[in-house]
Amino acid sequence: MIKKTFVASFLALVMAPLFAQVSVEDPWVRGTVPQQRATGAFMQLTAETDARLVAAESPVAGLVEIHEMAMENDVMKMRRIPGIDLPAGQTMELKPGGYHVMLLDLKEQMVGGAVVPITLIFETSAGERYTREIEAPVVALGAARQGMGGGQPHQHQHQHGHGR
Repeated sequence: MIKKTFVASFLALVMAPLFAQVSVEDPWVRGTVPQQRATGAFMQLTAETDARLVAAESPVAGLVEIHEMAMENDVMKMRRIPGIDLPAGQTMELKPGGYHVMLLDLKEQMVGGAVVPITLIFETSAGERYTREIEAPVVALGAARQGMGGGQPHQHQHQHGHGR
């Protein structure tokens, strides 16, 4: 039994690097006013191999969804989507007015200078899931974002299999 457990653990460690790697640059969260219940998280994602952002989680929100802004009958509308394709080597920008991670049912006000932990959940083209933990600084409403990017993003990575 111990041998089987060892082999399974060894294989999991060996296979972990085979998951598509996604770099996350310049993550940030838009600040909120008191009692505001939702805000967006934005960043640039670049996958080494084809992948898909399929979900996200954060302890500051009761619900986290992937959204897009799109024109419908000359009206800009926001809607939930099942995921965002990340073609290998191409940077996908999650930005205001486009794709973004929506933090809903906020548990606290998002105050400039705070840092929001977010778990991004990706899926490979083979259907394997893995996570990426990031820390996104909050940018106060009306504040310029200078100094938020161009340097080292606040992030670290964990490889966790999320079976279906």
